[in-house]
Amino acid sequence: MLRWLLIGPAVVLLACAGWIAYKVWPRQLKITLPSAVPVPIIQEHNLSLRAPFGAWLANIGSSDNELGAYLRFEFLKSQTVVDESRIFLTADERSNAPIYHIWILANDDLLTAIQDLATLRAAKLIDAFDFGAASRDEIFHKRQETAIFEAAYHEPVRQKLEALPRAQLLQPLIRFMVFKAKTDPRVMKEIEPVPTPPSAERVKELAADIIAVAQFFSLPLDFFLGIAAIENNYMNVRGDLNHVIWKRRAQKGDVILRRQKGRVLVRNYAIGVWQITRETLRYAHALYLADNRDYSALPPRLRPDRNLDLDLLNGPALTTYAGILFRNLLDHFAGDIQKALGAYNGGIRRPNLNYAQAVEVAAYHARNILEHAVALHEEAVARAKYTLVIHR
Repeated sequence: MLRWLLIGPAVVLLACAGWIAYKVWPRQLKITLPSAVPVPIIQEHNLSLRAPFGAWLANIGSSDNELGAYLRFEFLKSQTVVDESRIFLTADERSNAPIYHIWILANDDLLTAIQDLATLRAAKLIDAFDFGAASRDEIFHKRQETAIFEAAYHEPVRQKLEALPRAQLLQPLIRFMVFKAKTDPRVMKEIEPVPTPPSAERVKELAADIIAVAQFFSLPLDFFLGIAAIENNYMNVRGDLNHVIWKRRAQKGDVILRRQKGRVLVRNYAIGVWQITRETLRYAHALYLADNRDYSALPPRLRPDRNLDLDLLNGPALTTYAGILFRNLLDHFAGDIQKALGAYNGGIRRPNLNYAQAVEVAAYHARNILEHAVALHEEAVARAKYTLVIHR
């Protein structure tokens, strides 16, 4: 009996891993079984494998970047399939550069825990996981360290977003935008047509363009970022592909579907990161031609051509057009942010206030992350300089 109690858990673990691998086939299942020997318990003819002490703790991700780790931690907490009180974020500072780890306090039964985490892996919420037995004290300390991280990203900051220098803002904004694109529901759930998250180089350019355009048109950066997040999570994807509009006459570049009684029916799909429709682009271009601002202050790639060609319009110029539209709406509504945001989606006559509310939430998230990321980076640099002086 003793021999079977020792051999049994290993056999069950292998069988369980094989069953899960079959269920998520053809995805590769990355799993490291715990080094601690599970304690088999049989209750009412059901076998469970308990930790020899404390509880099972799964490491589900590591990163050498604090902001990237926090964004992943925060994202997991937002998912209803995961109990947020069982997710921890810690830092291992034993090496020259800290390594940040995300943990999940797993089910007491190892067999159920493996199945739960394999489900998260299949849903692309985590990339891999490995188990270990953790004492109650270790879990308590991880919970405390997690609370410190959460407090750090929610305490008041010295410098608000509007006062942050562009040089300090760019890198955290790039990481934020990359993460938002990768965790877009269409990407995570592989909803056809599955968007392709932008390359690191494209995100770097887009982040710089957004900052430059917001500054040029005196736009609130957080709300400008919020629009791009709600529209397409910073990805270049066409939208409203079936949207059409009747016009009195066709214009250059129109895709004509029907002619009837002196009118034409044309396609009016939305374009790019900012989801601006073809007809709205014509309106934005008219605003641009009538604008007296000195566009030479913008980088050349952000300056629209004097002649609008909808089929050759590039990505950077679309950011400028989005800035023109948002500025025009803010002026029209005398600075009323909510109405201007609603009109960006629903038009001036019928501002979509539900859309405005969604943008406001996204804007608050972007502001909170960027302000705290910059503040924490400054603190880390100051600590490093102080440590260097002490050692000298």
